[in-house]
Amino acid sequence: MATLGHFELLEKLTKSLLIPIFLMYFLTRHKRIEAAVVGFLIFSFLGDLSSVFFDNELLIESSSIAYFLSYVCLVYVAITRIHKINFDKIIGAYLTVVFAINAYFMYVLFTVLQAQIADEVEVIAFGARSIALVVLAFVAFVVYLNFETKQSIMFLVTSLCFVFSDVLFYISNYYIYDWSFVLIDRVLHAVGLFFLIGCVVNESKMLNNQSVKSRLSIERTNNDPIAA
Repeated sequence: MATLGHFELLEKLTKSLLIPIFLMYFLTRHKRIEAAVVGFLIFSFLGDLSSVFFDNELLIESSSIAYFLSYVCLVYVAITRIHKINFDKIIGAYLTVVFAINAYFMYVLFTVLQAQIADEVEVIAFGARSIALVVLAFVAFVVYLNFETKQSIMFLVTSLCFVFSDVLFYISNYYIYDWSFVLIDRVLHAVGLFFLIGCVVNESKMLNNQSVKSRLSIERTNNDPIAA
């Protein structure tokens, strides 16, 4: 309703409240959360909060830098999941092509927006943010093709949602404003956060199950007179 009604301040505040809501939901059910994920949530929240005051140039730059750091945290999370590459050369070539297409698309968008953004620091911040997004999408594809699990699919969806959300954000703010772009941007951002929290919840459940199994195994060993 906020987006459709063009209440810009309200819609941006609504976006900045998504992370606290998702985080509270997670913490009411689970206690363990990875430090890099916490870093993403903090920097992403700061980026959302800074974007509320979009007319201030310093806050615009701060928002882009915060988003860049949040995506770096997600890239770190994804890289730590890769212990061994299991796909063949054909899939590797496919990944290279996908990465090249995404990089070219971001470059084209960068050149278009470069003419629209007067502040050089903001342009650099956008470039860094875009590079982080491309790397995030690429690493997410690698993780998916390497494992093909529910977790990897959810993380891939998360990265793609953030990529398209950011693209629509810059298009609607610097090139062509359209309320439908803003609406889709907000929806994609929320969906990306939803899938990310889903990944964290599933991983927390798996760690808890492993901990329970390990404890039961130790108890059985201690209670087994033969083993003793």
